[in-house]
Order: sequence, then C-alpha cells, then structure tokens
Amino acid sequence: MTFLPMIRCKRINSGSWKGPLSVSLIEKFRAGQRGASYFLDGPSLSGRDLGYTEENLFSTDAFTYSPNGESTEMGLQVFFLNPSSYEGFDGGAGSRYQARREVRSFWYPTWLAQAAALCERSRLLDAPAEEKSSEEIILAAKGFDILIIYTSTPGYANDAKLAESLKEAYPHLLIGMVGPHATVLPEEILKGCRALDFVARGEFDYTVAEIAGGKDLSEMQGVSYAREGKILHNPDRPPIRDMDALPSVLDVYRRDLNIRNYFIGYLLHPYLSIYTGRGCPGRCTFCLWPQTIGGRVYRTRSVESVLEEMARAKKMFPEVKEFFFDDDTFTADPLRAEKIAEGLKKLGVTWSCSARANVPERTLRVMKDCGLRCIMVGVESGSDQILKNIGKGITTAQAHRFVKTCRELGILTHATFMVGLPGETRETIRQSIRFARELDPDTIQVSIASPYPGTEFYRQAVENGWFVSDLVSSSGVQKASIEYEGLSGGEIFDAVEVFYRRFYFRPRPILRILKTMAKDRETCRRRLGEAKEFLNFMRSRRG
Repeated sequence: MTFLPMIRCKRINSGSWKGPLSVSLIEKFRAGQRGASYFLDGPSLSGRDLGYTEENLFSTDAFTYSPNGESTEMGLQVFFLNPSSYEGFDGGAGSRYQARREVRSFWYPTWLAQAAALCERSRLLDAPAEEKSSEEIILAAKGFDILIIYTSTPGYANDAKLAESLKEAYPHLLIGMVGPHATVLPEEILKGCRALDFVARGEFDYTVAEIAGGKDLSEMQGVSYAREGKILHNPDRPPIRDMDALPSVLDVYRRDLNIRNYFIGYLLHPYLSIYTGRGCPGRCTFCLWPQTIGGRVYRTRSVESVLEEMARAKKMFPEVKEFFFDDDTFTADPLRAEKIAEGLKKLGVTWSCSARANVPERTLRVMKDCGLRCIMVGVESGSDQILKNIGKGITTAQAHRFVKTCRELGILTHATFMVGLPGETRETIRQSIRFARELDPDTIQVSIASPYPGTEFYRQAVENGWFVSDLVSSSGVQKASIEYEGLSGGEIFDAVEVFYRRFYFRPRPILRILKTMAKDRETCRRRLGEAKEFLNFMRSRRG
C-alpha cells in the first residue's frame, strides 16, 4: 500500500497519531471518496490499525516529520511527460506542426516546464529529445503520484497505449493528459483510454498545481474526469491574466533538460527558448494554439519580468549562443517589443523571434540594433486569394516589403510556407514556389496544411468532405490528409519535395549555405549532417 500526502497529524504516543489523516488520496479517488479524512484518536485506532507502522508511515518523503509532532506539507510528486509518440517525433508544446522533421529538430517543451515550475516536487522528461523508449519511460515514472502526458492529435493513439502500460505498472498512478487535442476532445480521449483519470483542458498550469496540492477534481475548473463510469466536465478555467505570476521555466530547464539536445536549423546551437506571452491577435484559420489554448488576445509578461529572466538565463546557461522568443507573434505589440529589445542590448545577447510580416520598419531597426539575428515569419502562400481564404490578414505585397526590409537591415529571415490550404490548386502551388524564389528568404520551411481539431480549418474540412487520411503516417511523417476537386492528396504531398528542390537548388541559397559553413568547423559539420538527413528524409517519406 502506498501512502500519499496530504497529512496533518500529531504524534500522541508510540504507534498512534491524532488529527485528520488522508490515507492514500489516489486509492480513495478511485472509490469516489477522494479528499475524505480518517481521524486517529488514541491507541485503540492507530496508524497500525490501518496497515501503517510509525516506520513506514513517516519514512515517506512526501512530507517531513519532526519529533515535536509537526508535519510539513510538500504536495504530490508529479511526473511531466512529453512522450515519444513516434521515433524522432516532435509533438510537444512549442511544436506547431506535430510530426517528424526533414532534419532532426526539437522545440523546448515550455508548456510542460511552466506547469512543472509550479509544482515543488516535479520532474519533466522530454522523451523524444532524450531518445527514451517506452520501457525507459515506465522505469522513470516509478515513485511518482501523478503523471501528466502532453498529447497531440497525431500522437494520441500511441500515447494512450503508453498510458495503459504505465497504469499496469503503477496501478495507483493518477494519469492525466493535457494539450490542444485534450482540450478540444476531452470526452473522446477519456473514453478511448481507460487508464486516464482526467484531462486538464486549456491552460493547465494552475489546474495541475491544484491537483498536486490535493484539491478534489470536482472542485476545480478546467477538468474533465471519469468517475463511477461517467465522464464529467467542470466549467472552463479562465485564461491566465497575470502572466508575471507564473514562475520562470529556467530552473526546470537546468534540472531536467539537456539543452544540447535541442536543434532548430535556422537558429544557432545551442539555443534556448522562452515565452514572453501567450495568445495571438491573428485570425489564421489553420493555426492551432490561438484557437485551442492561447486565445486571440496577446497576454504578456511585463518588460521587467522578461528582462529579469533573460539576465538569469544568460548567467545560468553561458553556453547558449542564441535565445528565441517562441511567442506566436512576439511583435504583436511593437512598442513592447522595442522596450524588451533595448533591455536585451544592455545584456549583450543574441536573439531571434517570431513575427508577422507587418512589423513597422522602425521596430525592425530597433530590434536589429539591439541584437536581433533572425525572424521566423509565416508567409504561407504566394496567392493573395488563399491568404484571404485563411484569414491571414497579410498580403503578398506586405510579405515582399517585409523580407526586403529585413535583408536591407541585415536581419535573417526564415519563412514558413504551406501547401494544401483551402483554395489550393496546381497553379497556386506553382505561384507559391515562384513567390518564395522571388522573396529569397535565407531559409524556408514547407509543411502540408493540416486541419487540427479545434481549428476553423478542421471544421471546413469536415463540412466539405476534404479528409482522405490521417494527419501523419505510421512512422510520424506528415501526410496529405485532405484533397480538393482538381487537386489530389498525392499531388499536395509531392509538392513539398518539389517546393524544397526548386527553392534550395539554386546558386544563391547554395552560396549562402557555403558561406555559413566556411565560418567554423562546427557549423560546417552541422550543415553537412543536415543535408544528409534532409536527402534521406525526402527518400524515406515515400515509404
């Protein structure tokens, strides 16, 4: 039998305690009595009467016990897991397209790290980055009371199997899932995995912290859970307003992550990413996070909070060559972005960020002068009609001016494109490829448009019968899950490789790559390795 907190008791005499004693919260949760208390009063009813001895009761590290009879609450032990849904799969929080990459790369599991920072007795395991097998994950979870699994739409089936194995290994483990997929489809997720005890919907930071503190599931917002054969849904938890109240993720990063495991092709290595805010005012119909968890309002930390964390990050991680602000749109508030940039200049750090192609030239100049190296910008398509179809709010003319201005200022650009968006035709694909070559950003990423549950794009795909397959293959590689009249899924899938080849197999991109390789041996080795990975991936994705 496992003894779990919370405990409030005083020792009266040998083998007997007085006070409310919650005996195995998780055992009683399963009996529908979670949070009930047993009162031990005198030698006639002691800890031994319930199967505990003074030795095994007070040897647990779930609380501290002192001879004067006082105990100190510490909270349940929480294991946060970004699972290895597929080999090389990046489906964790921070990943906007959950799939295997053309080149091995991983975003930081910042959402999980943020929640872990709120729980005093926690551990975060990023299994894909650590290359951990299911067997190793199960061993790592030993001794924990609560397991939080970040799941994704493509990874859920495999994540559910892992949850079943974990429950079989540790029957008393309380298991919950979080993330956009869990937020949108909590009932389906709970019904599809009997090992699950709950789903924390939306922003799960404080929800998980409350569970770790022993609060009953029925008493908290933002939770769906199974009890007595029924699925119950509590009211939604309001979005977090005071972003400064959230603790820094840096201590969790240092304790649980190896930052050298995190690669992004267009960023220096090693890099480190943080959020300065959540949400995005954009109205893109395909974008997952703003429509499921982050929201359409950009909720930000204060400039002072961001700069304080960056000063700590510089000291804690001196090996980091570049910091990345992973907000959906860091420049949504240009004046705030400028103030943060001015503070970063004093710190002397190199940094990059995400942006829309409507950043004022003044803001770009300020940021460049203050250490900005690269901007990730979503261009999406070379067709203005498709940009209108997806609610992008940006035109191709704006994108052209933006990339041109960045080039003139010496800011590198990483432009992201998609094929298969609503209204796509063979001609619009060719138009996007021509536009990408004309823009000539420093690097590009090409993805297949994926309709995730919870997005307007998903609703359109269902209503119009566009779906033809799952989002990813059995190996975690992106598939063309939709097709349109006159444009098959196979053509959308093939367009990715054509797009990459037409863009990169030109003199200018090749020359740019060679110049970066000539700077130092490490960059040279990295680029050669990435080229090999890329070509191998393009061959294997057809398998």
